[in-house]
Amino acid sequence: MLLPYFQSPETIECGVDEAGRGCLCGPVVAAAVILPKDFHNQTLNDSKQLTHKQRQALREIIEKEALACGVGFVSNEEIDQINILNASFLAMTRAIEQIKTPIELLLIDGNRFRSQLTIPYKCIVKGDAKYNSIAAASILAKTHRDEYMETLAREYPQYNWQQNKGYPTKEHREAIRQFGITPHHRKTFNLLGELSLFED
Repeated sequence: MLLPYFQSPETIECGVDEAGRGCLCGPVVAAAVILPKDFHNQTLNDSKQLTHKQRQALREIIEKEALACGVGFVSNEEIDQINILNASFLAMTRAIEQIKTPIELLLIDGNRFRSQLTIPYKCIVKGDAKYNSIAAASILAKTHRDEYMETLAREYPQYNWQQNKGYPTKEHREAIRQFGITPHHRKTFNLLGELSLFED
């Protein structure tokens, strides 16, 4: 069962999570969400535990009922420049900066965070399965990123991004081997696994 808050009912807490760190292409996307303390939804959970239909339905509810929310994107070019860990922190920072409500505590999914923001924060491993606001952030990050990749898929249908969303599936890597990379691929990532782009 997800918990409504970490510190106290009076503390304005903002859940933060990202999606797309392990992908071979596209942006890393983060979301930040402040939920009402009495927010309750039986379906709400870590986005990875939900179906596409459940995530989409919850996104509508969260964006309607949240006290505040923001979504931050960091492009594949930026990822290649600053590395994926720093890009994840930057996406989170961009999402948080969109929120105008004063935040008293950030609840960050994972075990690390770094930012020039002065807001106190707490890192929580698997926080998206523990706290409402982090679970909500995971859903917004995932659905916004999926939507972006589905748009790109119409331009590059051979990579099947509408299904794999840019993750390193066997099918995606075989498409890279056959068709090469696009402007959306992360050039600093191991795009082919054990294979080489220059193998015969």
